[in-house]
Amino acid sequence: MPFRPVRDGKGHPLILGTGGGPMSTKAKDIEQLAYHGAEMESGSLLSTMRHSAAHVMAAAVLQMFPDAKFGIGPAIENGFYYDFELPRPITPEDFPEIEERMRRLIEEDHPFIREEISRQQAKEMFRDQPYKLEIIDDLPEDAVISIYKMAHFTDLCRGPHVESTGKIGPFKLLSVASAYWRGDEKRPQLQRIYGTAFPTQEELDDYLWRLEEAKRRDHRKIGKDLELFMISDEVGPGLVLWLPNGSIIRRELENFIVKAEAREGYQHVYTPHIAKLGLYKTSGHWQHYRDAMFPPMVLEDGEEYELRPMTCPHHIMIYKHSLRSYRDLPLRIAELGTVYRYEKSGELTGMSRVRGFTINDAHIFCRPDQLKEEFIRVIQLMHEVYRAVGFHDYVYRLSLRDPSDKEKYVEGDEMWNNAENAIRQALDELGAEYVEAEGEAAFYGPKLDVMVRDVLGREFAASTNQLDFYLPERFDLEYIDADGERRRPVMIHRAPIGSMERFFAFLTEQHAGAFPVWLSPVQVVVIPIADRHIPYAEEVASAFSRHNVRVNVDARNERMNAKIRDAQMQKIPYMLIVGDREAQAGTVAVRKRSGEDLKGQPVQDVVQMVLDDIREYK
Repeated sequence: MPFRPVRDGKGHPLILGTGGGPMSTKAKDIEQLAYHGAEMESGSLLSTMRHSAAHVMAAAVLQMFPDAKFGIGPAIENGFYYDFELPRPITPEDFPEIEERMRRLIEEDHPFIREEISRQQAKEMFRDQPYKLEIIDDLPEDAVISIYKMAHFTDLCRGPHVESTGKIGPFKLLSVASAYWRGDEKRPQLQRIYGTAFPTQEELDDYLWRLEEAKRRDHRKIGKDLELFMISDEVGPGLVLWLPNGSIIRRELENFIVKAEAREGYQHVYTPHIAKLGLYKTSGHWQHYRDAMFPPMVLEDGEEYELRPMTCPHHIMIYKHSLRSYRDLPLRIAELGTVYRYEKSGELTGMSRVRGFTINDAHIFCRPDQLKEEFIRVIQLMHEVYRAVGFHDYVYRLSLRDPSDKEKYVEGDEMWNNAENAIRQALDELGAEYVEAEGEAAFYGPKLDVMVRDVLGREFAASTNQLDFYLPERFDLEYIDADGERRRPVMIHRAPIGSMERFFAFLTEQHAGAFPVWLSPVQVVVIPIADRHIPYAEEVASAFSRHNVRVNVDARNERMNAKIRDAQMQKIPYMLIVGDREAQAGTVAVRKRSGEDLKGQPVQDVVQMVLDDIREYK
């Protein structure tokens, strides 16, 4: 699975923060936003309004801190932010005052006035604003420099803006965070205030509800409450320790995907976590993604080794192990492979952005005429996986090359056209919903992303299937065709669940910790009303364990209601209460975590109910 920027539903690069807080922006994106305007698509009325709200917020902050130094203040997806250097830290306790000042500026309906000025005028105007001066110096010599005036506030800005502050809809300040100037951790650390605005109060209220819901679903909080995973400073940031409960879920996912892939003809392998640096120079990872790789390890003989950032070069070596015939293709090589990326400390987020992670990785080596069939099989496998984990809201995004700028891509018009058409035909035959994104293909081939939505309605790429014309050339891969000629295979990178850690974070948040029964660490808990009912509770538990159902007996010296409440907090799917009546009748009183009370049921009937619930997905 190749390196790729994660993009939102409109193709904008972003860092995914599945915890529900505002998303951060990478350094390269900050560079693009420096002469700030709306980050969202040009002409978006909503993004224009939010950009204007960022200016109003900056004006309010200036009223409070006349010596404030200003960074940038663009619109972003779902809101806006502005960066400040201030004499003291801003806290959420300051938000009511800032918001009140913003409301007054909006009620006063100040116009936004655009002016174009010379570079010298700009430097004089912003002589006390070092960050603005840096932006001015970085602008091309022939750049049009514009400012926007609003009340007492003037900002260096390319626009656009709404006509006046009165056109800004209901707004809310959300959070404050630290942000390095231009995303460079060696530069000054500024304070970033996030906010949002919507055309109507109803839309704002709905979004704020979603934010609270996202906080409730934050995988970091749920992971702690349910004891799923931990990250230890002693081990290192971005390195996940899977706790027993989380390990059960991971193991079930791994077993599921390995069995599903085996049915599809994948051959599973194991490959080392390190390799000689030269391998990644041949693959191009070292040249193109060095900043995301750990420093090489120099051994006593002077040879340099590298923690692998991807498994693809290793799988290529397995392909090259023997001379392949056209009859051997497609060759499908799969691995649950742990890889390592040196993510910056400020970008690490729970399990959604880590430094060591395991990819459900596979590489398909096939003939060009096999592409459509292989993509059909890949898409069908993804459907199976997503149905099993309870994901339904997703769409495919087909990234194509830009035909007007072919120099950006590896050569071969026929190769590109055939590959893109093969993917289209596969999607059409399966009736899959998809959108096309011209110009978003990697330089080495088209790709098919699975775009999923989180609780906030944000889209992101959960999985990718990438065609690769580049690596077969780099490694001189061949097969003997039916005519006896040596041909170049096509390579497909695919990973239905991508990173296990990131997928787990999303899975946790989508289900709010109430995992499908087949994934739940504890599927059934038996609760005896009194100590004398413990022997019967253990007998009931045995009836489930004989069928490999994960069952516990809560024999603690606690009140029954407290045990039920704890089981609900642990998101256990089935709670079985047993007392005198149940012991005499050979039944259990069934409560589901949904709150449904099924009353008394024969034990074997409940066993079958649970097994049916597990099989519904699995």
